Amino acid sequence: MKILHLDVNHPLLIQQLNELGFINHEDYSSSKNEIESKIDAYDGIIIRSRFNLDRAFLDKAKNLKFIGRVGAGLENIDRSYAEQKGIALIAAPEGNRNAVAEHCLGMLLALFNNLKKADEDIGFGQWLREENRGIELDGKTVGLVGYGNTGKAFAKKLKGFEVDVMFHDVLEGLEDQNARHVSLDHLQKHADVLSLHVPLTELTLNMVDTAFINAFQKPFWLLNSSRGKNVVTSDLVSAMKSGKILGAGLDVLEYESGSFEDLFSSEDIPEAFQYLINAKHVILTPHVAGWTKESKVKLAQTIVNKIKAKFC
Repeated sequence: MKILHLDVNHPLLIQQLNELGFINHEDYSSSKNEIESKIDAYDGIIIRSRFNLDRAFLDKAKNLKFIGRVGAGLENIDRSYAEQKGIALIAAPEGNRNAVAEHCLGMLLALFNNLKKADEDIGFGQWLREENRGIELDGKTVGLVGYGNTGKAFAKKLKGFEVDVMFHDVLEGLEDQNARHVSLDHLQKHADVLSLHVPLTELTLNMVDTAFINAFQKPFWLLNSSRGKNVVTSDLVSAMKSGKILGAGLDVLEYESGSFEDLFSSEDIPEAFQYLINAKHVILTPHVAGWTKESKVKLAQTIVNKIKAKFC
């Protein structure tokens, strides 16, 4: 079987697939049209988020047996059409769930303890103790929307604190010793912190908007390590200005490109994003919550293991 690699990943991925007898070709620079012209020669594709594998692309991939996505989400693939054509979809959400969970915890503690502002104050020669008095996580209620791999991993990290952890998910039977399943209404009534752990689907696109935010009974803190388009940024900013949202840790942004590799040009910065950049109670990171040295290895190994289990 021949596999075409469209993004650079940890070398173990190609090394171990070679050892299993697969023929591996790498093309990290050709255009999508150029890839389409030769994709019928391949049985498998390994991709991160370089471009979308849409219906037109899949029609040209006449011999494709699987797509390996070195990451958690599959929104850059026309999933239903791929499955209709009998193409196996292989993702690796197990590979970076711990990294995402640690990142979320780090952002939350940094927000609660004003670490961003305090560091900047000292950089400007200001020793402001009372102005940087923090709050404690213990005693708070953390609500998770989505309880898959990353949601479960974050709930596990929170077990070290005296917090009430609850989650809402469209699937049943996910409750475990780390969090309890509740209705969305219940979560919005009680949560002090909201953390998103959902894929990008028709249900979750622009999910966190003004109506969603105003349904919360208390002012709350927001974490988003899922997808930028889960949140309407302008509505988030309006809620922060009103005090409904107390602060935000955002690893993903509505304005990201589909490949997650870049943002917009500087002259096109929206007003809402300009607010987030300057806000002291906002932490922004460039889609790196699952981007650790360890997760790079785990993601690649997970893909190898799943390909081996299915095709060897």
